[in-house]
Amino acid sequence: MQIPATTIVLCLFVGSAYGQIVDLASADPASTRQLALPEKPYRYADQPLPRHVKEVANLFDNTPESNPLTDEGATLGRVLFYDPNLSANGSTSCSSCHSQQAAFTDERRFSKGFEGRAVDRNSMSLVNLRYYRPGKFFWDERAGSLEDQVLMPIENPIEMGHELTALVSQLQSDPIYPPLFRDAFGTSEVTKERLSLALAQFIRSMVSVNSRFDQGRAAVASVLDPFPNFSEQENYGKQQFFGRARCSECHLPETEGKSGAARQSAFFQLEGPLVNGIDSDSDQVDGGVGAFTLKKSEWGRFKSTSLRNVVLTAPYMHDGRFRTLDQVIEHYNWSVKPHRNLDHRLEDFAANGLALPEVEKVALAAFLGTLTDQTFLTDPKFSDPFTQAE
Repeated sequence: MQIPATTIVLCLFVGSAYGQIVDLASADPASTRQLALPEKPYRYADQPLPRHVKEVANLFDNTPESNPLTDEGATLGRVLFYDPNLSANGSTSCSSCHSQQAAFTDERRFSKGFEGRAVDRNSMSLVNLRYYRPGKFFWDERAGSLEDQVLMPIENPIEMGHELTALVSQLQSDPIYPPLFRDAFGTSEVTKERLSLALAQFIRSMVSVNSRFDQGRAAVASVLDPFPNFSEQENYGKQQFFGRARCSECHLPETEGKSGAARQSAFFQLEGPLVNGIDSDSDQVDGGVGAFTLKKSEWGRFKSTSLRNVVLTAPYMHDGRFRTLDQVIEHYNWSVKPHRNLDHRLEDFAANGLALPEVEKVALAAFLGTLTDQTFLTDPKFSDPFTQAE
């Protein structure tokens, strides 16, 4: 594949890549951009975690020994994540479908690839993927690790459409990358394995644990206690989440008395894929995990995303069918459909519904809003390192 020469580096540098501003002037002056990194790399490794998260973080961390998170590795991953030259025509970066302001989703029902064609599933949030213990990714969990996952969109003919061998050669000859690879891995050699490791490090560093929920949780002995920083409505919604609405049975954050796999604490994330009754057997077109594994028992199962920052990640479900959080709540309230693989925790939802009154549904939505982490959404270490040159 012929790779267009889209960048000319006006300010070359050797040694460390940090504290430099690099002008990247394309053939079109209007698209001139600068790469600016801080004097010292941002802190990505060993980010502090609140007390109520630490124990579960250790239990569910999927970081492999072969790819420990480092500040330099994640910095390289950040630059790669935001570089549109990872796509075949230089138009699309990872961030095109995963925007920081939208909790690393893109607010579309179906994302658009490098040639403007739509993909067939909704873009998932990348928040707290480090703590998804099964360590499998995409809606159908076809990627066995984050290291595998990060390369697949690059080669996908609809998403980014690049060929990895050509991309490696392209990055090796781009003066901005050899110093970054040297800082991260000790030598300036660019390989697809290192590309994978760096992108995975950056995504694993996207940890969101500083919401109003976390601040309230830190102030009380039990997650079931009223939070002093919540409104009456938000505390009532939290009561519904752990009580009548039964959300915590699946999105279980630290329910006292539970242990092991049941304690997917504070990340509001399920332990594995499931069928949640948005389709019946006869209506199921996309088989999810089952279409990948070819197992009838897994037909219709999909990986669930974290509820962290959930008010920002619409539209919802693997196909983006629900435009609002209210529609999601109403689905579980009255619209769960029978399915041969329906999760057992939802069987009586399908039979009887929840019958939550409006006041409880509104309160539940208010509680879910407390999971928004504004510091994460504006943290410069997760932001685009490329800026428009003046």
